[in-house]
This record gives sequence, C-alpha cells and structure tokens, in this order.
Amino acid sequence: MFRELTRKNKKLSHEECIEILKNTRRGVLSVIGDGDYPYGTPMNHYYNEQDGKLYFHCGQGGHRLDAILQNPKGSFCAYDEGKQEEGHWALRFKSVIVFGKVTVITDPDRIIDITTKLSRKFTSDESYIQSEIKAHAHRTLLLELTPEHISGKAVTES
Repeated sequence: MFRELTRKNKKLSHEECIEILKNTRRGVLSVIGDGDYPYGTPMNHYYNEQDGKLYFHCGQGGHRLDAILQNPKGSFCAYDEGKQEEGHWALRFKSVIVFGKVTVITDPDRIIDITTKLSRKFTSDESYIQSEIKAHAHRTLLLELTPEHISGKAVTES
C-alpha cells in the first residue's frame, strides 16, 4: 500500500527515522481537509518510545480537528536542521514521513502526561510547565498518530 523510495541509496534506517522523530521539535501534520484537499499545519510533537506513537496537542475545535473526525488518515513530516559543507551552498538534511491514523485523546491524565513530556523538549523550567498545564490542560485535546508506515531519506538540495 505504501510506496518504497525510488532512490534506495538515500533511504534512512528505521532507527535513524526514530532518532529524527525523537529529536526534532516540529514538523507538518497533514490531514484530509475540506473538499478533500490536503490540510497541513506546522506542529510540535512528542514521539513516545514506549508505544511507538506520535502525539500532538490541539484545541477543542477548528479545521484540523474537524478533518480528523471526518477521516482519520494523516501524515507527519519532520526534518533535521541539516548541514552545509564548507564551500557549498546546498544543505544536506534528513527527513522522515509517517503515515497512519490519527485519533483524538480526551483523557485528562494522558493529556497531562504527554503534554508535560512534550513541553520538556522546549524548556526544563518545571514550574513554567506545570503552570501552563494547570492553566490550559482542561481545554486541550491530544492527537495520537499511530504509524502504519515510516520512511526517511537523506537529501541534498539542488
């Protein structure tokens, strides 16, 4: 069902893909939006090594949530910072794309657990994290992307 990379020499190992998902802070979550057009939005994310799923926080309404409730299929693309070889303009970077189904999690305990872990990717200020969660968790939903296919590749801009 999912296509393999055409240029096999660019393919990343599964372990490299997971490292990118764990270490990058943002990517683009795409869902099937209004009129069957793709709807992609930049989002920060948390990759949970225990269950192999990606998590995103979101509000209780809007285009993205409406789209997921209509059709749970989605994809998430993340890429690293890239590297530039001295004397060259082109950036060499690694990207990962995850295809799967997105479900909405409403359980307050899971929302607090995952959003706390997500927040720690951005700050180590525990008092700030806890104050934000206390102020906003009650109006936050959690999106869970269960991977059906993960692939990654290393590319050089041209």
